[in-house]
Amino acid sequence: MTAMTILAALSAAVAVGLASWLLWTKFDPVRRQARQNLQRVGTSQTHDDVATLQVESSLETLARKLTPSPLLHYLQRQYILAGRPANWTVGTLVTLKFLWLILALVGILAVVLTSPPPFLAFLALLVAVGGYFLPELLLKNEGQKRSEQIERELADTLDQMTIAIEAGLGFDAAMARAGQNGKGPLAEELVRTLQEISMGYSRRQAFESLTKRTDAPDLRRFVRAVIQADSYGVSMAGVLYTQADEMRTKRRQRAEEKAQKVPVKVLLPMMLFILPVLFIVVLGPAILNMMETFGGK
Repeated sequence: MTAMTILAALSAAVAVGLASWLLWTKFDPVRRQARQNLQRVGTSQTHDDVATLQVESSLETLARKLTPSPLLHYLQRQYILAGRPANWTVGTLVTLKFLWLILALVGILAVVLTSPPPFLAFLALLVAVGGYFLPELLLKNEGQKRSEQIERELADTLDQMTIAIEAGLGFDAAMARAGQNGKGPLAEELVRTLQEISMGYSRRQAFESLTKRTDAPDLRRFVRAVIQADSYGVSMAGVLYTQADEMRTKRRQRAEEKAQKVPVKVLLPMMLFILPVLFIVVLGPAILNMMETFGGK
């Protein structure tokens, strides 16, 4: 079997795995069941629907049992930091990882039996390992984007809360106003924190739960300031004004830091792609003329 045939088989295995992944997310059992419950008017579930859900639930249970506990906890943590996406629940990800593991083992076995070159065998192993840990990478990337968005929105949200408190609203009412008027993950987290307070949690417990759901350092600093101010009876308006000013300063410093990193990031593409072409354009005619001159002699 030639190297091109092995590479084509490996590409087909990757395509089948990705297609299975997309089909599973498209036909998520939880979402499909919710849609069926909404569309059903006075009808009961059929035996086929119940059997399908039982099979899917059994598969998820088996996948959870076979997944290492540290990896399962890490997935749950990243799922929380990513904002609990509805289509990417922990159960769905664990099941997909389990199915991918089976597909990867079959693919690697098929490749090994063909006695491929070492490079293709290493490539197959790399694809299998990368596909297995792809959910963690996607969730971590989504969590980082979410934290960055929270840090960008925090200063403006604190300004809105400060204005509302100075206008006569209480701290909880000001936070509710900022959560209702705002959009994005920070507004969602503020609304959820207020919901926990309305359910009977203390302000300290609700804000500590907020820090567990996010990974933004600025938000954690704001939560610590609010908890201390609430404990010692300090004016919330002053705390919010100080925190908002500090957040704006940090946001400006992060922007300056990113601007200073641009020349370093541009240096490598410039050396690899721009300077060689420039040297060819500038020195090429001179070298050709020298070659013609000395060659003619």
